[in-house]
Amino acid sequence: MVESTQLEPILEARHISKSFAGPLVLKDVNFNIYPGKVTALIGENGAGKSTLMKILSGVYTDYEGQVILGNDPVHFDNPRQAQEAGISIILQELNVLPNLTVAENIFLGREPETAYGTLDKRKLNKDSKRYLERLNLQIRPDMRVSSLKVAQQQLVEIAGALSYDAKILIMDEPTSALSEKEIEILFEIIREYKKQGGAVVYISHKLEELFEISDEIVVMRDGKIVDTGHTESFDRNRIVKGMVGREMGKAFSRRKLEYGEEVFHVSDFNLSLKRETGDCILNNISFSVQRGEIVGIFGLMGAGRTELLEGLFGVFPKQSQGTIFIEGQQVTIDSVEQAIRAGMALVPEDRKTGGLFLGMSVSQNLTLATLVSRFPGIFVPETSERELVADYIEKLNIDTPSPQKPINQLSGGNQQKVVISKWLATNPKILFLDEPTRGIDVNAKREVYELTNQLAEEGKGIVLVSSELPEILKLSDRILVLAGGTITADMDRSEATKEKIMHAAILNR
Repeated sequence: MVESTQLEPILEARHISKSFAGPLVLKDVNFNIYPGKVTALIGENGAGKSTLMKILSGVYTDYEGQVILGNDPVHFDNPRQAQEAGISIILQELNVLPNLTVAENIFLGREPETAYGTLDKRKLNKDSKRYLERLNLQIRPDMRVSSLKVAQQQLVEIAGALSYDAKILIMDEPTSALSEKEIEILFEIIREYKKQGGAVVYISHKLEELFEISDEIVVMRDGKIVDTGHTESFDRNRIVKGMVGREMGKAFSRRKLEYGEEVFHVSDFNLSLKRETGDCILNNISFSVQRGEIVGIFGLMGAGRTELLEGLFGVFPKQSQGTIFIEGQQVTIDSVEQAIRAGMALVPEDRKTGGLFLGMSVSQNLTLATLVSRFPGIFVPETSERELVADYIEKLNIDTPSPQKPINQLSGGNQQKVVISKWLATNPKILFLDEPTRGIDVNAKREVYELTNQLAEEGKGIVLVSSELPEILKLSDRILVLAGGTITADMDRSEATKEKIMHAAILNR
């Protein structure tokens, strides 16, 4: 257990074990949470972190062991009971209701009523606006959540958790969709929450965040707690060794390659999207990618990074125009199907909503995109499909007991490998990667880095969008900065610095 001098825990989890009709996912776990402290919980995908937190917050009710809140044993039958007891959780998977408004999501089940027993929309929107302003989120409370971007939905969920005035706040990957500025705002809120005696459990695969915001670190591996201590006693190597059971290998570095001929070129690309959350206007975007080259694209939230990739991929044919060449041949991209046939592939920003069908198997998800490029007929040859799936499971080291296993039962890192495999199976000439390491652990992230490097060595042209500047600097051969609807910088990796990139990103703001 975490030791914290002169503090009594506000919550204790004693000898917690949990299984899902199979091997134990949690094995005799003891875990303490202290008031006024941020406890960072770290481990590989599948280590048991989220399962433990879902037990503490009433999501999972069937487990062995005991939970002590204050001095009293508790057993929550649902999340509402946990919230009423002062425990709020922000789940890694977005838990908003898209067809409701922002305000209705923040105060779901606690909506204020008028004296006549009807919904008091004025008070609901007024109270919601207070929490949106705390997060510096410039959206209206009466907007439907379905119209928001992923990062904005994440902040709405955080606003909802804050609205409970909880004693314990559990945050599972809260910054996975947030920009650096938004993370700074969130961290200020956490620090203020600590001063008021609130306790935070913070789960993140971004190790730099743990060192910045946490007081204690708890490392899990294979359903057990394997290391604990004050944050200042940890370094990166100690954390990784606890997570994977071995010393950290040599840090990843992009290998210098000789580039081939131009594989992708776009000239004068324009995009105009009119949306409730704010218009997205891109003007005269032009760039090229050579074989074996990784071109990184960076921009602050709202810069249009995702919209640029989606527009090039044929998602907005009526709202965009421009000239695209693949391997020197001009192509017309008026649909996603045309993009795939032309040799383009897009690994989307949000794997759960844009990359996977969660009710389907690993095999079904992996072969979806190839139905257009490899199997144009009505029927898919079963032998060919089986061989293709087995090949990519081996190539990308996808940890699944069977190709028929439901995709929603895999860890985040393995789900992401399936999404990448799905698009690699189309044998693309140009590969767009939009936030490819979002929400995956340090080991899976390294595997994605190595895979990206390998694909470049094989001659693929790659465009990488990431909100993590260290990732952009680590992987890219050339870096484009998007701001104010246009490219404000195009720099070689040898000249790129964090300061130069950020200066270009705020140039037009």
